[in-house]
Order: sequence, then C-alpha cells, then structure tokens
Amino acid sequence: MFKYNCLNNIAKVGLDSFDRNFVVVDDLKDADCALVRSAAMHDMELPESLLAIARAGAGVNNIPIDKCAEKGIVVFNTPGANANGVKELVIAAMLLASRDVIGGVNWVTTQKDNENIAKDAEKQKKLYAGQEISGKKLGVIGLGAIGIKVANTAVNLGMEVYGYDPYISVDAAWNLSRAVRHVKSAEEIYANCDIITIHVPLLDSTKKMINADAIKLMKNDAILINLARDLLVDEEAAISALKIGKLKKYVTDFPNPTTVGQEGVIVIPHLGASTEESEDNCAIMAVQELTDYMENGNIKNSVNFPSINMGVCEKAGRIIIFHRNKANMITKFSGCFGNADINISEMNNKSRGDNAVTMVDVDSEVSPEIIEKLETIDDVFRVRVVK
Repeated sequence: MFKYNCLNNIAKVGLDSFDRNFVVVDDLKDADCALVRSAAMHDMELPESLLAIARAGAGVNNIPIDKCAEKGIVVFNTPGANANGVKELVIAAMLLASRDVIGGVNWVTTQKDNENIAKDAEKQKKLYAGQEISGKKLGVIGLGAIGIKVANTAVNLGMEVYGYDPYISVDAAWNLSRAVRHVKSAEEIYANCDIITIHVPLLDSTKKMINADAIKLMKNDAILINLARDLLVDEEAAISALKIGKLKKYVTDFPNPTTVGQEGVIVIPHLGASTEESEDNCAIMAVQELTDYMENGNIKNSVNFPSINMGVCEKAGRIIIFHRNKANMITKFSGCFGNADINISEMNNKSRGDNAVTMVDVDSEVSPEIIEKLETIDDVFRVRVVK
C-alpha cells in the first residue's frame, strides 16, 4: 500500500484514478509520494519516506529539484496537459492587445445610466479601434507543447508565423505546421515579428532573456506576450519601451507591483492553465506518472532524472539505483549482485546530466545486506526496492 499526500487541491477526477494500492494521508511526513500545484516546497523538510513528487502542471520552480535528486526523490511534471488552455489564452491576449476591447468595455460600464448609450457608442468606438491579427507576423519563442499549439493555431488564423527553438524535439517537429518558418535565432523573431510570445522554461540561461537589448531589436509598436514565467522578461525594460512607444502592448499573466496599473500593460491574474479541463488533465497525468513509478519503478516526464521503462516486473525482484552519472558505476552494481550469486536477468541504465538511474531485474530475492552494500557505494543517492 502506497501513501500519498496532496499539498494543494488536486482535481477529483485525477485522484479517483488511483488504484486500490494507494491511500491518502494528511501529512507529508507520512507519505511515500506527493502531488503539488503551487505550494512552495523549498523550505519544507522532506521525509525519508518520500519517493516521488508529481507537479500537476509544467513549471517546477516551487520544488527543490536538486535537493530531491540528491535524496533520490523523482520529481515529475505534466508537460502538455494544460497546453490547450494556455494556447487559448495566448490567442485571447493577441486579440486584446491588437484591439482595445478592454478599453471599450470599461467605457461602456461607465454609461449604465446613459439613455443614449447606443448612439454615443457609435461616436465613441473610434477611440477603441484596433488592428486585426490576420496577416500579421507572429514570433513564437519555444516550440514545446504550448508553443506548437499557438503556432499552428495562428497559421489557421491567417498569420505568418516564425518559430524559434534550438532544442525542438523530433515529436514536436513532426507536429509543427509546415507553414511555420523555423528560424535559427531569437534575433530573427525580434527583427521581423509584429507580435512575440514566449514559451520557454525559466532557467538561469533564460532569465530576463527578453531584456532592453532584445527589445531594441524589435519592430516599433511590437506586442510582447508572456504567459510562461514572469522572470523571462525584464519588465522594467518592457515598461520603459512602452513609455517611449517602442512597444505597443505588454501582456503578462503574472501580476506584480512592477506591472499592475502601468499604461500599455495588460495584466491577467495567472489564468493560463485555469480551466477545468487543464486542471483535470494535469491531475490525471500526474496520478498516472506516480502510479507507474510507485508500482513498477518506471519514470516518465521527470525533471531531475532520465526517463526509463522496463514495463511490469515479471522476475523475482526489481531494484532501482539513483546515482551520479560517473564511470564504472554499472561494474560496481553488477559486482554486488555477482558476489551474492544473484543473476541479473535484465538491466537498464539511463543518464540525464549529472544524474543517472539504473534499473535491475533479478531472478532471486535480494537481501537487505545487498541493498546496504549498494547504498554504501560512492555517488549512490538512493536504492529503492520496487519488488
């Protein structure tokens, strides 16, 4: 029986998909695994019992990834589960920034006692006239699950779409419309596009990647949209560009004192993935990931360890070893089993950066003494007995 704890409210449809091997507990210290959305975990004490954390969403900035890796705690996210919800809000953001719908609606709300509202509206509407997005050039920085959906939808809306992603996956490339112009640098996006939307993870290398220098390269009156992570944009630089007319609009999904109330800024209260469908999809995917890992040891969509899958174990035992990605580790592991006269029926090793996972199926029961020997090997984070 596996015990799970929810650090935030998780959609019921996801929790209901746990099988009878899982039971909920009220305290993280009693849990084998956890589900989280936005709860800040950096200052939390992670219990020794904790084996996995599943983030019901894409971003994992609220989770101490490196700390978890060193404890052999697998951190999952749910890439693509909320992609459609975010995509739809990006399209809405383009429309709101191109046409002053918000200004027009706000004016109408001030006229509730005006008997001549219909006639006056005909005179007033010229103040809120805007431009259509059809025929405009859209630049999409980051062609992951969300970026691809945005790009393909924009093509269908009659836009000329530029896409930039030096790390685009093979699957993503297959799903990308042929009409999207795949450029080799973000600078090409800045120089050519009327509207720019960013969809990359927040890393040291991407923090404030849209800065004053990038904005200088953009077309005059460009529209900048950021529904990914607030720190991807140097917002002070964006506001300065709005004040001198370099940018036409800045749309962000992250309210903060820097942007709220600034002229030319449309601030959305973090609604990107706030749809019933997105929350359900994220919860279902997170539960599926936890279930397969806890029951079989398989890892998919982890952000701190590589993907690895050996299906359902049909042998006497299955062991997972989390360790640093160094030479001769496999030899040391094999020696422990060989010295105990335990035959390895199948072994798989995968690495991701500095971290690696070795999964071993064996033909006989593994004693606690062997597990202890594996744990004492230098650069081993954790040894987990799955079966």
